[in-house]
Amino acid sequence: MEKILFIGKVWPEPASSAAGTRMMQLIELFQSQNFEIVFASASSQSEFSEDLHALNVATASIELNSSSFDAFISKLNPKAVVFDRFTSEEQFGWRVAQHCPDAMRILDTEDLHSLRAARHQALKENRELRNSDLVNDIAKREMASIYRCDLSLIISEFEMNLLIDFFKIDPSILCYLPFLLAPFSQKNFEELPSFNKRKHFISIGNFLHEPNWDAVRYLKKDIWPLIKEKLPQAEIHVYGAYPTQKVFELDNKKEGFLIKGRVKDVNIVVRESKILIAPLRFGAGLKGKLIDAMLNGTPSVTTTIGLEGMNGSLEWPGETGNDPKTISEAAIRLYSDEDLWSKAQQKIPQLINQRFSREKFLSLFLETFEKTLSTLTDHRERNFTGAMLMHHTISASRYMALWIEEKNKSSHTNKTI
Repeated sequence: MEKILFIGKVWPEPASSAAGTRMMQLIELFQSQNFEIVFASASSQSEFSEDLHALNVATASIELNSSSFDAFISKLNPKAVVFDRFTSEEQFGWRVAQHCPDAMRILDTEDLHSLRAARHQALKENRELRNSDLVNDIAKREMASIYRCDLSLIISEFEMNLLIDFFKIDPSILCYLPFLLAPFSQKNFEELPSFNKRKHFISIGNFLHEPNWDAVRYLKKDIWPLIKEKLPQAEIHVYGAYPTQKVFELDNKKEGFLIKGRVKDVNIVVRESKILIAPLRFGAGLKGKLIDAMLNGTPSVTTTIGLEGMNGSLEWPGETGNDPKTISEAAIRLYSDEDLWSKAQQKIPQLINQRFSREKFLSLFLETFEKTLSTLTDHRERNFTGAMLMHHTISASRYMALWIEEKNKSSHTNKTI
């Protein structure tokens, strides 16, 4: 059985983040094609990490800047290697290329980190995004990583277009692959609570992710007071993994702003809520919280950033706004009007089935994967920029890694003495 190696910066935590969910979808995708999966990471596992062994996924602990990885990858000899973000490719991609040159290298961008950073910078300076913001240092590293890989998985149509139109990346090394969801129908709603059996608002998102933390502060300071003024009995329940003390300091029972922290099953709390609010002011990729809302029949209110790449030309099952007044008014309307709420909910099946069909996008990805794999030599010859960047990366990284490895050995020896 052919092997696929996943190299993760962290171990997957699908209950903590959309990135973890995405990684598990990719693992299941390759398992469905009868590949043997090995997941490796240099990080430590947490109590929230997915039990990969229970899913027949082998695991391996690897080290940064260590030649031990060279022996590991040579012995494993995978058919393909999937990096969970560009920083993982920077660390290990050149070693894969050197010791397993025939292995196809796949980058799962998750989202464009450089786009998120550019938007964050513009927000901090209270201005509109400029093209010059996009050409930041992270972008230079991220685009180089995309070029060095044989195929990069792009989760958002917006980012796909940005890479092709703005950064001039050849489409042949890109593959659009959004979240992969099962078919959804009106019958799904029969299993979900009705409008009158739901109550309160909900906000959810991993607090380690800066856009989520910014959204919660924005919600507390500028949006929630406007909602509470019109709906004095309403509450908003704020969920998310890895809340810190400063997050819990926002909790205020009198104001109806309740910090709940981590939740074991996101579906339970989302389907019990009337409206999900996601006032994201910067970010990138697709928003897992909005997917969770749709799967649980919960209309949502978000921003243009939140909506990006989600609905295409289809109507959104909720409303959008980019300022506190517009967001709060939209949330109040949906919360108070059962007919409006129901009409928003009815838009969910078409959007899920057209935009996130597992069957459709799985088929398209496998076709691209097999074609690239079967023509890998020609594929790489057409990507001279990638070959050039890999050549210089190997030359530069090899000696730097050797220096760091020797330095670490020396440090360990001195501590022992």
